[in-house]
Amino acid sequence: MSDNDQQQPISPNGRYALQLNDVHCYYNSFRAVKDVSLKLERQKITAFIGPSGCGKSTMLRTLNRMNDLIPGARVEGQVMFHGQNLYDPEVDPVEVRRRIGMVFQKPNPFPKSIYENIAWGARVNGYKGNMDELIEHSLRQAALWDEVKDKLDQSGLSLSGGQQQRLCIARAIATKPEIILMDEPCSALDPIATLKIEDLMRELVKNYTIIIVTHNMQQAARASDYTAYFLMDRDDRAGALVEYGITNEIFTNPKDQRTEDYITGRFG
Repeated sequence: MSDNDQQQPISPNGRYALQLNDVHCYYNSFRAVKDVSLKLERQKITAFIGPSGCGKSTMLRTLNRMNDLIPGARVEGQVMFHGQNLYDPEVDPVEVRRRIGMVFQKPNPFPKSIYENIAWGARVNGYKGNMDELIEHSLRQAALWDEVKDKLDQSGLSLSGGQQQRLCIARAIATKPEIILMDEPCSALDPIATLKIEDLMRELVKNYTIIIVTHNMQQAARASDYTAYFLMDRDDRAGALVEYGITNEIFTNPKDQRTEDYITGRFG
């Protein structure tokens, strides 16, 4: 930690889940995101907002090394987690993804039973405890247990879209992560299912740090504690962080005119 970091005020909970220092994201020679420094609060919901193409999803995937799976992708700078840079050579990206889970835009259950959807990831990660208890605990945390407890042997694909997304959240929870990343988790869902996911996030944040990418301004305002606004630089087309702060302040009194223009619909 630099002297500059030590002089900055400590967050109310005293710690950050992740700290980004001068992060740049590349796809081959193209720089998709540039110069992001950001401290993400532990056990809070942070929303990444901004117009399409501004690097929100790239930034989110950088937080658990999901971009490693894309040929030509690379990251410069530091993503600090428990005092270690996640991009140090000795860090195991599979372990990173266990501790920092991911829920995708479109629900993607495995073509297996509801039970096996959750058990599979736990087994891969070496879980040796009572699997039945883990399944029930994960489904309860995802607010899905009462709806599926009598049909655990049925395919996860038989569930509704909203139920499938909650199943994917349960699957992520089962590997016991500290952080859950959500890439537009409600974009394929109807308004009722969307509100269920938002209610679920408010429950989960009691135990997890949640970082969500969303195009829905109302969702960001309703569901998040902190908001980061990204925008593409017109000169080099790289996404950049414009403003970050407490959600209520970002939406009611943004410091940057570009943030206000986006939130009020005058841009983007």
